[in-house]
Amino acid sequence: MNLRDLRYLVALAETRHFGRAAEASFVSQPTLSTQIRKLEEELGVALVERTPRKVLLTEVGREIAQRARDVLNEVDQIKAIARRTRDPESGSLRLGIFPTLGPYLLPHAVPMIRRRFPRLELLLVEEKTEVVVRQLREGRLDAGILALPLHEPQLHAEPLFEEPFVLAVPEGSALATRKALTLDDLADQSVLLLEDGHCLRDQALEVCQLAGAGEKAGFRATSLETLRQMVAADVGITLLPTLAVKPPVPQVEHVRILPFSGKPPSRHVAMVWRRSSAMAPFLLELAGVLRGLPPGLLDPRAEAETPARKSRAVAKR
Repeated sequence: MNLRDLRYLVALAETRHFGRAAEASFVSQPTLSTQIRKLEEELGVALVERTPRKVLLTEVGREIAQRARDVLNEVDQIKAIARRTRDPESGSLRLGIFPTLGPYLLPHAVPMIRRRFPRLELLLVEEKTEVVVRQLREGRLDAGILALPLHEPQLHAEPLFEEPFVLAVPEGSALATRKALTLDDLADQSVLLLEDGHCLRDQALEVCQLAGAGEKAGFRATSLETLRQMVAADVGITLLPTLAVKPPVPQVEHVRILPFSGKPPSRHVAMVWRRSSAMAPFLLELAGVLRGLPPGLLDPRAEAETPARKSRAVAKR
């Protein structure tokens, strides 16, 4: 038994197809099939049920594939320890982030990371929270940026920042004349929400429950941009995270963005990694960089400082 054969088995478990598994493993299909048969002969058990249309792993095959993932992850950790010892700030980092944060945080965060770690290869994966968590557990990601709370004993969560919510309303709405809101202003309102599977949906539902608001029936969006356009079309109102309304995100016509007064509803964002990760010291340092977002970026009432605005301010001086 060798690591190469274990990688073939894991690829087969993930793709359920010999051709796709071979392509993912950069070998020919006959080579992969032959090595899987040799592994079955060595172990003395059937790992795969071969059918005309698809591949199914046997019960023992699934268990061994999961063990193989753990072994391969440990091997990757050994390599990571050696690499980080030689040069702590180089190598690659596979970072997962969820869709209602990624497009709005990364334009600010990536330049900061590049400046601090110029030799780091940053590999970004945008997926829903449940997928990021699963890929972290399986060792397919090194770290993730996720919203709390998380109930995953295997994962360490390092808090980054608290992101307030704002309310997006049509410019003709009675609420549009207000400069700021309280949660009481949402009482009996119907709020546009995302579809199931987005953590922002759960967070927005929690705010609605506190405020006595409900979900607008008959519509669930697939993205924040869809929600924004539905507000512009006067379909309803919605909650948006503050980063989603800051430059470089363009403003949408016919939409008013209203902050909440006092302590606004918010979500807590953290950087998450496996407790067993050999990269933990480096990831702690990276989390420190991400806490240094520009002043005002997380303040719904403040204008974020963009490069264009900064250059104009310098020109005036």
